[in-house]
Amino acid sequence: MAYQNILFDISDAIATITLNRPDKLNSFTEEMHADLRDAVQRVRDDQSVRALLITGAGRGFCAGQDLNERVMSGEVRSVDVGSTLERNYNPLIKGLQALPIPIVCAVNGVAAGAGCSFALAADIVIAARSARFMEVFTRIGLLPDAGGTYVLPRLIGQARAMAVSLLAEPITAEQAEAWGLIWKCVDDDQFAAEARRLAATLAAGPTKAYALTKRAIYASSANSLDKQLALEAELQREAGRSEDFKEGVRAFMEKRAAKFVGR
Repeated sequence: MAYQNILFDISDAIATITLNRPDKLNSFTEEMHADLRDAVQRVRDDQSVRALLITGAGRGFCAGQDLNERVMSGEVRSVDVGSTLERNYNPLIKGLQALPIPIVCAVNGVAAGAGCSFALAADIVIAARSARFMEVFTRIGLLPDAGGTYVLPRLIGQARAMAVSLLAEPITAEQAEAWGLIWKCVDDDQFAAEARRLAATLAAGPTKAYALTKRAIYASSANSLDKQLALEAELQREAGRSEDFKEGVRAFMEKRAAKFVGR
């Protein structure tokens, strides 16, 4: 299936979604959301896919919502922004977190507003050294959304999350790495290759264990220690029944690299 607003490819067990409105810094529209919903569902349904890589075309990753959809005949339309979140952004963020495979987001340029929140919804985020992260919502009289107010204080603490959200100042890729907002900052000339290498490493790994790890880590912020210990035991019981666990133990005993099959 061909899409109008994204590029989609599956090869070597890696699904790649590239936001593809470079002339608009890959800003979100209703049509792009529809494309993303379909692509994420295809990833979920395809058992051959063992990692998802998300990036952007051109000089930006994603500038957030395309505000042209909020303007008609030169006038800003009255719009229920909450409804837009409920219809588009919230299902997208929850759908990514629920995917049973690891997600790498490769931020190739500016990630602003909902584009920043979207990037941070991935399991592992790397950024080109020239990239910038910006929660720019207050510049247009809104608050961070698409999970922004959830993920920011958990990643960088309340003090930094508050300042980033209220001041709407850009965060460099180096700052983002130092603060723990992202996994890694990569030189621009090595960025594309590193993103692919990381996705390939994950695609060759123990997919079942990755899915269970995601469940455990995402549940931890709402759990007591007792509940988290119980969840770890439950999920570890499931992991211990997997083919990948058996292969991992055999490979360890035989002093060789494991050949995981993803189940």
